[in-house]
Amino acid sequence: MKISVFGLGYVGTVSAGCFAQDGHEVIGVDPVGTKVDLINSGHSPIIEGEIDAIVAAMVQAGRLRATDDHAEAIRETELSFVCVGTPSQANGNLDLRYIRRICEQIGGALKHRTATAKHTVVIRSTILPGTMREIVVPILEESSGKKAGVDFGVCHNPEFLREGSAVKDFRCPPKTIIGELNRADGARLATLYEKIEAPLIRTDLEIAEMVKYVDNSWHALKIGFANEIGNICKSLGLDAHEVMKIFCKDQKLNISPAYLLPGFAFGGSCLPKDLRALAYKAKLNDLVLPIMNAILPSNEMQVARGLGLIMQNGHRKIGVLGFSFKAGTDDLRESPVIEVIERLIGKGCDVRVYDKNVKIASLLGANRDFILNHIPHISKLMVEDIDAVLDHAQTVVVGNQDPDFRTVPDRLRKEQRLVDFARITNRKSGDGKYDGICW
Repeated sequence: MKISVFGLGYVGTVSAGCFAQDGHEVIGVDPVGTKVDLINSGHSPIIEGEIDAIVAAMVQAGRLRATDDHAEAIRETELSFVCVGTPSQANGNLDLRYIRRICEQIGGALKHRTATAKHTVVIRSTILPGTMREIVVPILEESSGKKAGVDFGVCHNPEFLREGSAVKDFRCPPKTIIGELNRADGARLATLYEKIEAPLIRTDLEIAEMVKYVDNSWHALKIGFANEIGNICKSLGLDAHEVMKIFCKDQKLNISPAYLLPGFAFGGSCLPKDLRALAYKAKLNDLVLPIMNAILPSNEMQVARGLGLIMQNGHRKIGVLGFSFKAGTDDLRESPVIEVIERLIGKGCDVRVYDKNVKIASLLGANRDFILNHIPHISKLMVEDIDAVLDHAQTVVVGNQDPDFRTVPDRLRKEQRLVDFARITNRKSGDGKYDGICW
């Protein structure tokens, strides 16, 4: 394939060199003459392991060259990667001036392109969700006078390259993400990655844009979390590296997809209690742990958000299906759904609740004491089955993932509304009949 790469920084230079090494004909494009001259003389404009030798070999082989002429690059290639910087503005927002400028230039060149093959523009720069549809596509269309997805292709292909190991990361990425405006454009781009052994995910533009931010936020959180654990361990005279080495051995729950699905607040007898205990221990040792101390307030905000979803239609008759802290248990301790029920009662709502696992007669020990002595008012609201809840409620709340609740969306009356805390259904309606905590 004939490829142009706009922006010869870390991402652009590594991408250009590696694509050329894969056998493609690559033109690097940059307004800085020094970068262009370095590439054309067989040298990398960046310091990065392996890339200087790759650039030298590819220039010598005639598969890589550079220019400052964007029109020439578009004219002579069929696919363009945009790899320019998106730095922060003073207020934290992205500075998209380079993206805008490159899109104007590419669009202007596409306007005069006479080749019969459809050109595809691929944004590789890190951009916030909505940027492709709201900024990139409109600028390309306005500058070219052509229609995206019809006259030219558009994709977003975020990179996962770390400085210092960028070539290795290009060859062995954790995943390859293609956000596509249509299937044909994505399929064309996907051919470039056929030989790379990594999951290839083709998805919507906005999903692809968001994934990179999730990744980087998660990496930053992991570092911050590990540092706070390190601070606690040091104050207790423990080897933090040994603690975290053991922590990382658990790949079923700790380093895994477990718990990483958006949903309602957490509860139960362990997580809230243990967070409070660790925070208290840190306080005794004069440690400030912003990440640890933010977890419970964040959880409480999710409870408030759930309550807001229930109340936003003004319904007073509320039915709650599932109020143990998770499906398959009768444990009510620190259940976030119990907290929601308490607040609904406090607001004067007429509430009915059902959970097949929570039956007073079978509750023993701490659970029996909790429901009879701490929330007896809620025990009086319990009904025998799902039908009793549906007969009563204007708004039905699904509180956990009990399989029995999967048929509830199909059993609602026309005037009833469903608030789904557990994503028991993927349905979503613009009229608010179905609403969920995470969609």
